[in-house]
Amino acid sequence: MLSILREAGWPIWPLLATSVLGLALIFERFLSLRRGLVMPRGLNEQVAEMLRNRQDTPESINRLERNSPLGRVLAEVMRHRHLPREELRNVVEDAGRAVAHDLSRYLSAIGTIAVIAPLMGLFGTVVGMIEIFGSYTPGGGDPAQLARGISIALYNTGFGILIAIPAMIAHRYLRGRVDGYLSAMEQAASRLVRAVSHSVPSREGRS
Repeated sequence: MLSILREAGWPIWPLLATSVLGLALIFERFLSLRRGLVMPRGLNEQVAEMLRNRQDTPESINRLERNSPLGRVLAEVMRHRHLPREELRNVVEDAGRAVAHDLSRYLSAIGTIAVIAPLMGLFGTVVGMIEIFGSYTPGGGDPAQLARGISIALYNTGFGILIAIPAMIAHRYLRGRVDGYLSAMEQAASRLVRAVSHSVPSREGRS
């Protein structure tokens, strides 16, 4: 491995750093976007039970908010359940946007790595071509410098592509997972909005 790094020249080091950063971000996102952390099993039923038993105290809602991203959205519904239905939907949409921003953290960075890694490899190719052309002299070429230029060009091109492929796959997969979570959260919040709308007395009934 060390011999490959030496033959690839100095342009391989930025690529290596990019690969380490990309792996760290992908690993962090896979851990953070586990379904059990984002949408715990049975949470919707717990909130419905809380509503039926009138246990929706401020302390219970605060615990729900700290539970998970889904809990944050459902807590906003419970906290503002006395608002008119349209205003309540606006509150839920604001909470959903905040949750979507948190879930999408680092995804743009992973996508950027997938895009720039081949460009960095191409830069290494250009450096290798410069080495190749520098090996030619009017009296002939230096075989050692020619071989080094070819090594730099090929290793950097290959390594850039090697970084880009898994980064692109991870970005697409994680983006799809986030979109799926957001769709499920939207459905859960809509069901809870309908439930609290039926449970809260109308304005005419209270007047």
